Amino acid sequence: MREWICAKTTDWRSYLFLTCTLPAALLVCATATGNLGVNPLETIRDTTGIWTLRFLLVTLAITPVRRIIGWHKIIRARRMVGLFAFFYAVLHFVSYVWLDQFFALHAMIDDLMKRPFIMAGYASFVVLVPLAVTSTKKWILRLGGKRWQLLHRLIYFSAAAGVVHYFWRVKLDVQSPIIYGLLLGTLLLGRLRRSIALASGQASDTGSSSVV
Repeated sequence: MREWICAKTTDWRSYLFLTCTLPAALLVCATATGNLGVNPLETIRDTTGIWTLRFLLVTLAITPVRRIIGWHKIIRARRMVGLFAFFYAVLHFVSYVWLDQFFALHAMIDDLMKRPFIMAGYASFVVLVPLAVTSTKKWILRLGGKRWQLLHRLIYFSAAAGVVHYFWRVKLDVQSPIIYGLLLGTLLLGRLRRSIALASGQASDTGSSSVV
């Protein structure tokens, strides 16, 4: 079955790219046809923000899915999905800075001080910037594999800040951010368990070598 899937999806990354652009395309169509609801700005801002969080979680889920299903080529999708998370984060940020605040720096600073969820959103976005910049193979060589991996683990922080941003933003209807938080917690717990297991295995190997 696995071989059949791989054979039928030779150009699967092209389909993945088109799928990732679909939310933005639908948003553009809704804007062009005037179907953004009674508050177009809020619709644009909320849609781009939610899709940023979704793409972050999908990015984090790719490695566990690879281990579960054994389809190792899926790891090639991680960079693309991660960059789309940054793409939607940029759209979300621009919708706030341009459409909401009209580039009024003083108003944005005042908003940042008064509303904590804005600060969480800024933190999530700022962390994504170096991750997007260093996503190329050249940066992996420049930083070295271990330092690159350490840097890119900050995606967990960005996703967590995004969940907090979403939770504080909605205030009352917190069901969706709680679900995203539980998904993130599950992914993080799986990561921690694997790291602990690998560390324990290395310690056991070291102990065995010293005994011998």
